[in-house]
Amino acid sequence: MEVSRRSFLKASAAAAALAAAGVTLRPGSALADEAGVTWGKAPCRFCGTGCGVLVGVRDGRIVATKADPEADVNKGLNCVKGYFLAKVLYGKDRLTTPLIRKNGRLVEASWEEAMTLIASKFKESIDKFGPDSVAIYGSGQWTIFEGYAASKLFKAGIGTNNIEANARLCMASAVTGFMTTFASDEPMGCYDDLDHGNTFFLWGANMAECHPVLFSRMLDNRLNNPEVKIIDFATRRTRTSLMADRYVRFNPQTDLALLNAMAHVIIRDGLHDPKFIENHVVFKKGKEKIGYGLQDKFKFADEPQLIDFQAYREFLKPYTPEHAASLSGVPAQTIVELAHLYADKNRKVVSLWTMGFNQHTRGTWVNNLVYNLHLLTGKICQPGQNPMSLTGQPSACGTTREVGTFTHRLPADMVVSNPEHREKTAKIWGVDPKKIPAKPTYHAVEMFRAFDRGDIKVLWSQVTNPFQSLPNLARYRKGAHKGEGRFLVVSDIYPNRSTELADVVLPSASWVEKEGAFGNAERRTQQWFKMVDPPGDAKNDLWQTMELARRLGYGSLFPYSYPEKEIWEEYRKFGEGQGKELAPYEEYAKHRGLRWPVVNGKETRYRYLEGEDPYVKSGEGIKFYKNKADHYKAVIWARPYEPAPEVPDHQYPFWLCTGRVLEHWHTSTMTGRVPELRRAYPEAVCEIHPDDAHRLGIKHLGKVKVSSRRGSVVLTADLHGRGRSEKGNVFVAFFDEAKLINDLCLDAYCPISGEPDYKKCAVKLEKA
Repeated sequence: MEVSRRSFLKASAAAAALAAAGVTLRPGSALADEAGVTWGKAPCRFCGTGCGVLVGVRDGRIVATKADPEADVNKGLNCVKGYFLAKVLYGKDRLTTPLIRKNGRLVEASWEEAMTLIASKFKESIDKFGPDSVAIYGSGQWTIFEGYAASKLFKAGIGTNNIEANARLCMASAVTGFMTTFASDEPMGCYDDLDHGNTFFLWGANMAECHPVLFSRMLDNRLNNPEVKIIDFATRRTRTSLMADRYVRFNPQTDLALLNAMAHVIIRDGLHDPKFIENHVVFKKGKEKIGYGLQDKFKFADEPQLIDFQAYREFLKPYTPEHAASLSGVPAQTIVELAHLYADKNRKVVSLWTMGFNQHTRGTWVNNLVYNLHLLTGKICQPGQNPMSLTGQPSACGTTREVGTFTHRLPADMVVSNPEHREKTAKIWGVDPKKIPAKPTYHAVEMFRAFDRGDIKVLWSQVTNPFQSLPNLARYRKGAHKGEGRFLVVSDIYPNRSTELADVVLPSASWVEKEGAFGNAERRTQQWFKMVDPPGDAKNDLWQTMELARRLGYGSLFPYSYPEKEIWEEYRKFGEGQGKELAPYEEYAKHRGLRWPVVNGKETRYRYLEGEDPYVKSGEGIKFYKNKADHYKAVIWARPYEPAPEVPDHQYPFWLCTGRVLEHWHTSTMTGRVPELRRAYPEAVCEIHPDDAHRLGIKHLGKVKVSSRRGSVVLTADLHGRGRSEKGNVFVAFFDEAKLINDLCLDAYCPISGEPDYKKCAVKLEKA
């Protein structure tokens, strides 16, 4: 039965819709409680965990949120950001009306005036310079519907592949890692592995702060099972390190050498699984010394070559524990011990990582190398035995990766360069296949370089804050400031460091002010209905995109009366028969999410595994069925250690690493409006090892000037905080809009994925 998309606007309508859909809420809790609060379900607005939240509405306003005890992901637990979701939408400076820059100032305007101006700029640029002169930059915070509409408009309407998303800055290396190893994006396992595993290797992942609910789930497993071990591989001590059984410090960039050394030990000591390797694995090598993307218009194409097990073994020979120790600082004996722990047949191993691997100039390689350990030992595709890449945004998976809102991608792992994929896409979209360009244009960093150069004339940013979040930030802010020949549109909910540069600012609806769907890191798609109206004249990004399409003459691409549901049913067609199946739209109202592929109404917990994955037939055991080119086998890659493009020297003797903290999310556009979160962590600080600080005369809570070859920022020094940088390293969170630490970062990137490295550049410290 169809569930009304407006079913949460009134308690009676909500009750009827949910009862018809078979949805239940918290036992003993009525939809409209004695306080007159109506409760609805939604996934959390923040990280890619996908926690279930119950949202309480009274008199058209969110008055409370609480963790959903029936949600499989978080089981009734939220992190501190999730507990303050009710306040995120109600900051005093919420954008409520369009703004247009006139005489250097942003002034209020009507939607008609704003959209007329935007459409005229798009038309003018396309007519004069061609379709590739306009672009859209979105987000892993786009709903699935919003990302799908943007991709359809730009690729099938305007006829350009100039669409990118900020997930390129955080998850692109995970995508290329999955694609090059398994020929399909996203994990084979799920969060259930946190309950079933007993050996957890965390690689550069401060889960205690960045994925606290999942980390709590892991700790709960350890409380109930004394055999559980947590190993924290990291370049700084964090709250995660404090709760791990073992903290293993390594020098930045040397995770490549460590992983190869562990593979070396596993094979040397006969700990690998020859039968699994024979049945399920091929070996390959690619290009080496592949560059760092520091030059504009940098191009790279890998050249994979098949090798055999013996050639791979020869490749690993130099990576002895002693050699890896000399590079990484990890003792050789520790490397041997942990390699044996990975391979121990009596232990169930889960590897987890986030930005430490992905924001890496060899991000694809390091993702490949952790898969190597699981493939060598056969510890994959089984409950409690899997590699798991965690995501940082609520729909980095569901929207940007699965919908394919990148220059080179189409939905369901398809790519624009494949004529069969363009043919299928064009048929579903109802356009001539020639309309969809066959050649990718710019990934995110190159897109903003093109805007700086003036090759892109009109840029629309939705649901993200690029002029705070990009690396080597000063270059791109100056590019936006150039003005002449460039036109910037920003859709957001609050003023930020991107809206201040915009020619037009569009006020957007957020979260439960609209109907939506997100997809999280375990392939779980979750849907929610609109619960409250957005403030003032704010409108959702789906409406904004379709309105531009109408004004540009592409309204026929969106012939929808109920856009969310109709887009969903159209989008589902891409995954049919591809191991990417999604359920009918109304099914998601009945559940706290479903993990794809969803076949015959049943979700899939473990991909590629007989008895779990419907694509694996009886007797096949494990089958990597997406990798047809390699006879349904996964790939073990020979990927070498290569140094970072910029390393500390006499002039700039420290490593700088950037990242997140518990209380704030990304650039704090939302969390910065919550007084409790702001008070808890009011400003970004510079974590310094006490010995380094003492040598430089820097005191705890004193001021320190941090400088790279690209810029400087003055921060408060933190010598005794929750995190502790190792000697020769400093850490700064990037949430603080008053202290743009990304000015200092290098915009080098992985040549395969295009993802920049925010974790490694050289800086100097001076007492300020």
